[in-house]
Amino acid sequence: MKSVHIRDIPQATLDALKRLAKVHHRSLQGELHAILERAARGAPPPDPGSREWITVDTGEAEATWSRRQIYDADGR
Repeated sequence: MKSVHIRDIPQATLDALKRLAKVHHRSLQGELHAILERAARGAPPPDPGSREWITVDTGEAEATWSRRQIYDADGR
């Protein structure tokens, strides 16, 4: 899992986050996870035009298709 490091948080903000964590019976890290997850749910969905690769295991030991068969003549 990736990590995020945030620098220069004002002390008042850090103290408020600690109070929130205490109210919600969480550690500071748990509270930050909850805040970030809630914020991330509001993010727009991935752009359907973006080229995101999806790998599928077909169970085949070796590929039987050539690059030209998978991609068209221009190699895209």
